[in-house]
Amino acid sequence: MNWPSVGVVIPTRNRPELVRKAIASVRDQHYPGEIKVMVVYDQTEPDYLLASAEGVQVLVLTNWRTSGLAGARNTGILALDTEFVAFCDDDDVWQPDKLRRQVAAVLAEPDAEFATCAIEVEYEGKCTPRLAGRSRVTVDELARSRMAMLHSSSFLIRRSALVPEAIGLVAEDAPGSQNEDWDLLLRAARRVPIVHLDEPLVRVLWGRTSHYAYEYATKISSLRWMMQRHPEISGCKPGAARVYGQLACWSAATGNRSQAWQFSKEAVRANWKEPRTAIALAAMTGAVKVENVLSALHKRGRGI
Repeated sequence: MNWPSVGVVIPTRNRPELVRKAIASVRDQHYPGEIKVMVVYDQTEPDYLLASAEGVQVLVLTNWRTSGLAGARNTGILALDTEFVAFCDDDDVWQPDKLRRQVAAVLAEPDAEFATCAIEVEYEGKCTPRLAGRSRVTVDELARSRMAMLHSSSFLIRRSALVPEAIGLVAEDAPGSQNEDWDLLLRAARRVPIVHLDEPLVRVLWGRTSHYAYEYATKISSLRWMMQRHPEISGCKPGAARVYGQLACWSAATGNRSQAWQFSKEAVRANWKEPRTAIALAAMTGAVKVENVLSALHKRGRGI
């Protein structure tokens, strides 16, 4: 078969050792078709020594769009001429068969536009698989749960679908470039269910290397942005409760007890069984710290 060309966008900022590992994992792919790598530097000086024309071509760019992750991704997308676009964060790595397996899964379904795969989370040296338990993901499922195993570093998309009249580009108005990946998944799934390969073909690094680990105010803004942008979330009681529970937790972490209490009440109204409400209430009383809960959950490959 004629394997389609794939362009891989790797946004990066101030993580020179990690980005080299990410690039190496892409260059080591057992993929029969052409691969191009676009390393996009955001808010930092680019390292042009990473560029290479041998084997897998590696190009180095500077983000010329909105500062942040979303703008950097779009800079890479718009610089590509490949049939498919894939994302890889600069602190993540791919298994050698990732691209070949995913492309084959998409080509097996002519209408498919977007594919993901399961991940394994690395935290404090321990790796935990995160599986979805399904091979297709719908917009209703994504409204009910963010489905963290559908990580941005697993995204594979037909480039022809990343136009305004179809899925469109990554949303650059997402506060702090957070939840822009969930937004893209929802927009894609509205058109065609997402093809999911339920094997951990991407290793995702969690911890303090994340640029967003403890930016609680931005987490709150981005979740409220998602609620306004996607009525499917508000229309799904478990999904709405989940988001309100997160908002309550992040508000409690910032010390805003009044806001945390309001979001907790909204979560209970939507779904009284929502477990994040209990975490938020415990944090409001000082019984626990949100950071300690996060650390405990991360050790199991989970988040709030």
